[in-house]
Amino acid sequence: MEQDKIMRCITSDGSLMAMAIDSGNIVHTAQCIHHTSPVATAALGRFLTAASMMGAMLKKRDAVVTLKINGKGPLGTVTAISDSFGNCRGSVGNPGCEMPNRANGKLDVGGAVGTNGMLAVIRDLGQGDPYISQTEIVSGELAEDITAYYAKSEQIPTVCALGVLLDKEDHKVLLAGGLLIQALPGADDAILERLEQNVAVLEPVTTMLAKGFTVEEICRKALQGFEVEVLDQFDVGYACPCNKERLERALVSLGPEEIVKLADESGIMEATCQYCGRRYTFTQDELDSLAKSLS
Repeated sequence: MEQDKIMRCITSDGSLMAMAIDSGNIVHTAQCIHHTSPVATAALGRFLTAASMMGAMLKKRDAVVTLKINGKGPLGTVTAISDSFGNCRGSVGNPGCEMPNRANGKLDVGGAVGTNGMLAVIRDLGQGDPYISQTEIVSGELAEDITAYYAKSEQIPTVCALGVLLDKEDHKVLLAGGLLIQALPGADDAILERLEQNVAVLEPVTTMLAKGFTVEEICRKALQGFEVEVLDQFDVGYACPCNKERLERALVSLGPEEIVKLADESGIMEATCQYCGRRYTFTQDELDSLAKSLS
């Protein structure tokens, strides 16, 4: 599977960190797995793009970040999970959700997500309980909600731009990407004002990708007027770590009496991963053996 690119950089004065991602393959893969409608593709694609960037910011190798949003809209809960390498997976409650376009012809992601709810960010650093933070949904358009999350929950001035461009005829993913810029402790008001001026005239991420911009060029465009140093660039993709052993560990929580009842009339239990669509089967003998191991 072809990989996408993510790049991180910092201004030479240590005042701003920026990262950009070309996530077209990730979003295309998600669309194929979940058979999403256009508006569901855009919402899940934006969320996966954000999760990948936020995951790549995790400092611990085995850490995981989970984003969940449910604004009581027809789309239901949208979930995106990323590891510390930016590899991500996700799901959407109602993948077939249809919404009329907004007056400007754009997909109504905010209307599909809704605004009556919370955005939750869950960081699991692999030691102790996960760190969970929630903020109220601002618009349901997701980039604004991520920006508001950082401002309210972590008090970090942040710029977040997310985009998914679909073919108008067959609705397949053409382009997807994101940009995340954060102020570091060295940023003063003059630096933040200059950044705001840059962002005010910045083209949408998908427009820049359509013009052939690389992720580095997107970062440099957003940080025009600053001296920029590239930190790293690496491949990211849609990836799910599910396997039969993980599912067995999940079944254990049900207890022996429930486990032996899971099979259908043919003596088979089938489970499908909500993130990648892989199917796993357990025979009655396998279920009996698992239940016996617990007693």
